Amino acid sequence: MSATDPTDPMPHPAAPGLEAVLLPRTHDIGGFEVRRALPAKQRQMVGPFIFFDQMGPGEFLTGKGVDVRPHPHIGLSTITYLFEGEILHRDSLGTEQPIAPGDVNWMTAGRGIAHSERTATARRAAPHRLAGIQSWVALPKDREEVAPDFAHHPGASLPVLQDGGARLRLIAGQGWGERAPVSVASELFYADAVLAPGAALPLPEHEERGAWVMEGDVDVAGVRFEAGRMLVFRAGDAVSLKAGLRGARLLLLGGAAMDGPRYLFWNFVSSSRERIEEAKHAWARDRMGLVVPGDEQEWIPLPERQAVRAGSSTAVSEGSPTS
Repeated sequence: MSATDPTDPMPHPAAPGLEAVLLPRTHDIGGFEVRRALPAKQRQMVGPFIFFDQMGPGEFLTGKGVDVRPHPHIGLSTITYLFEGEILHRDSLGTEQPIAPGDVNWMTAGRGIAHSERTATARRAAPHRLAGIQSWVALPKDREEVAPDFAHHPGASLPVLQDGGARLRLIAGQGWGERAPVSVASELFYADAVLAPGAALPLPEHEERGAWVMEGDVDVAGVRFEAGRMLVFRAGDAVSLKAGLRGARLLLLGGAAMDGPRYLFWNFVSSSRERIEEAKHAWARDRMGLVVPGDEQEWIPLPERQAVRAGSSTAVSEGSPTS
């Protein structure tokens, strides 16, 4: 099988520097289809990134939109980043924040937070499009139980680098000689790169690195990879990605390896199985005492699944919200 065969989960032997090629699974979140690249059977995390969904691109008819009802998180930070459309975020801290393309919504769950993500009523008055990425980063063990927090960063506040035919916006973390203003709990990088046909971009020198090919195709050491693949690279190897004749759009991510494995159940991430169980019982009993102001009438009940350790099969249930 070739590196562009959609059934091939492993890298082509002629692509040095590649550790794995991850193919996404399709899920539904509140009436919208997403492609989920992390967690995967071959790889649970890339640096602290433990969850990665591409939403769309897709179009909603008049009166329709995203409706991810209130749901909880612990032990992680969620990142929402859009290319098209708008999502209204509400959370149990009392935050109400729409996010537009190029902005960053960074929500730290810590010891517990609940939130919802919906299309605002005004936007439903006409057909509209939506496309973006939602991802999670696991918190270090000494930060898993911090107080919950939410931060919004307009796109204009993020560093943008231009080099020949490569244009890169640094969403979070540090790389390519720049640092984003988003406050992070561990060493990481996260960037949105658009490459003109034939343009090349090197990866930064972090311990673990990945690239989601969102549009077009890229060449890695002479081997071509189409859109819809998460490329995971070996530590220490110098790697450069070169766009094909159609150009490419990439999401680049990674950082330091986590300080041990993580358990996942639904929207909960923790280094402790017991902590996962506590959160499950708390949400099932009284929704952890968390109410989302402005969105109090609905919530997503706890699914009946068993927590597992990262490294074996995943425990993110189908139909679960993505951040």
